[in-house]
Amino acid sequence: MLEIDSLEDIVALRESVDVECKLAQGRDGKGALPKEFWPTYSAFANTYGGDILLGVAEKSGKCFELAGIVNPQKIIDELWAGLNNPEKASVNILHDHCVRVLEIDGQTLVQVHVPVAARKDKPVFIKGNPLTGTYRRLNSGDQLQTNEVVRRMLAEQAEDERDARILRGFDMGDIEKDSLRIYRQMLKDAKPGHHYLELDDKAFLKKLRGWRRDRLTGEEGLTLAGLLMFGRWEAIQEAVPHYFVDYQERPEAKTELRWIDRLVPDGSWSGNLFDFYRRVYRKLTADLKVPFKLSEGRRKDDTPVHEAIREALINTLVHADYSGSVPVLIVKRPDMFGFRNPGDMRIPQEDAVKGGLSDCRNRIMHQMFLMIGLGERAGSGLPKIYSGWDWRHWRRPALYQKLEPQQTLLELRMLELFPDGILNQLTDMFGEAFLHLPRFERLILATAATEQVITHTRICEITTQHARDVTATLQQLAKLDFLKASGHGRGTVYHLPGESLPTPEQVFGDTMVSTPSDRLVSEEDEVIDRNQYLESSFFDTSSVDSSVRPVDNVEGSVDNAVSSVDSGSGSVDSETSLGSERYDKNGRLLTTDLPAPMIHDLKRLSPTLRSTLEDMASLPRHKRRVTPKELEKVILDLCDGHYITRACLAELVQREPDSLRNQYLKKMLQNHLLIQAFPQVPTHNMQAYMARPSSRDLQGAIDD
Repeated sequence: MLEIDSLEDIVALRESVDVECKLAQGRDGKGALPKEFWPTYSAFANTYGGDILLGVAEKSGKCFELAGIVNPQKIIDELWAGLNNPEKASVNILHDHCVRVLEIDGQTLVQVHVPVAARKDKPVFIKGNPLTGTYRRLNSGDQLQTNEVVRRMLAEQAEDERDARILRGFDMGDIEKDSLRIYRQMLKDAKPGHHYLELDDKAFLKKLRGWRRDRLTGEEGLTLAGLLMFGRWEAIQEAVPHYFVDYQERPEAKTELRWIDRLVPDGSWSGNLFDFYRRVYRKLTADLKVPFKLSEGRRKDDTPVHEAIREALINTLVHADYSGSVPVLIVKRPDMFGFRNPGDMRIPQEDAVKGGLSDCRNRIMHQMFLMIGLGERAGSGLPKIYSGWDWRHWRRPALYQKLEPQQTLLELRMLELFPDGILNQLTDMFGEAFLHLPRFERLILATAATEQVITHTRICEITTQHARDVTATLQQLAKLDFLKASGHGRGTVYHLPGESLPTPEQVFGDTMVSTPSDRLVSEEDEVIDRNQYLESSFFDTSSVDSSVRPVDNVEGSVDNAVSSVDSGSGSVDSETSLGSERYDKNGRLLTTDLPAPMIHDLKRLSPTLRSTLEDMASLPRHKRRVTPKELEKVILDLCDGHYITRACLAELVQREPDSLRNQYLKKMLQNHLLIQAFPQVPTHNMQAYMARPSSRDLQGAIDD
């Protein structure tokens, strides 16, 4: 539940994927449950849950202020009456503790926390009809769902095992004999003397529930699990038209569609899941560089990292919704392993990571893997993955869900939790006191050292700690002078003591800077729809983990584009002093306060560089309607290798500066695609942005 304790918390609120504010004054001004409450209730329940605050008014600029409710009990009575009325809501998933009356600054408001609905309760719909009353939360809006999405929810609700369906017209002739033979051998190796091994193929498959008989109807035949695990490619295509599995090994830490090895069903092998697992696991671990583990004094090559990769691969296969149109995708890169399966998670994400609960979509296939010693028992798979990565001191795995189309994504990054040199830097700065800090506190300080400035939201992304514990730890570190804080409430930013964060006045000089906004609401801290995040971050190189890389190589594609120009063109030398400022040959401001050049005036640029930038921005300049993804890519290209002020960016892409900031730059900061020149004053009118190293590679992986 969202913690709201003060007026500052209200001022810092922003509507998002899990926060909604409503005035709820009613006609008499004393309070009434607004009719708009019910679509939001449905949307939160069907998505990630969230909090609805009643008695909060929206001001201009999407900021909020307390309005209060004169008669909160009236609203609460209307709420419970509606929740228990099937014409209002299909199911009541709230408990007493989900509804709170808050007293803040002399005003009363009502907070309603809507948890994520259980699979058996989805879809949560209103007005008595799931096809016309089912909503999900996208960004800060409640979106009515299509009939296809609703029917998929209803199927998930009804079927505990999606792979138990008997396939009419399919028989043992559709089974790949070599696949079943190898599975038998693996069972023999794992469990010598098992009595299943004495059975013929059909009887053997029956024991595995790859072939079954329906007790009610008498129908008998091959199950979906049997066909997907051991079937022939032609038969699988007939039974599951959208089925496709894809493994790609990419040579670089980029999302570009170039691979040095790929495995897809192409007729040269069975195409079934069992053979896909065997082939892909070998490829994933073939050159894995991790230290071996000792067991009873003997070398054991099967390390916790191997176990984590094996579990991630099996999890992807047994939790996939093979009725969807999204293929299973496994990616191996020098810096990471990526796993994507169609279908969302059947239990809340935090419960899955914590362990102990499980709701496997394809339980028969999961049991088939367990029979031969592969995979973990229900509810322990994800904790096994996380512990394996923690054993190697790599950055925490990143688990995401995407709503349209529904899919689950897992990134296992091979990036050190504490990059080279950071521990030494912090030890030199704080001495023995740093070494005696708990691991979580050291993680926070290491992140501050590598990212220059951190926020509460940023730390929550890289840890499993409760948000309240994160708040307390940041405040304690600031109190002990391990961190310095600026701002207040949700707008607070933190940095290491003694670190000089550049100001616009230092970089540009007082005469060039207009009066800045002194509002310190961090752009990074604005919560956005996780689905927007997924569109750009799956298999990326700079989200949670690679953002720890220092910005030391900032000469990017723009420099490459103009590098062939003769040094005499553009009328400036490699460095030109104009007044008190220094500029490079391309007309970019140079300053020791920033790690990269700055573009703050397009008129100062050399003709070649300006032409290059305008060519990069040709799509939005000549086509007013572009997709968000297209414009984000243009922004990353423009910001590669240097900072560009908001005004210059807006001029290049021909958009209004405020609109560009609100609709794109905030989200790109939240997604860790961009960094700010002046993070301590995020809304300053001279704020400038630079692409994180390799952040252009974030775009587009999951759509391929």
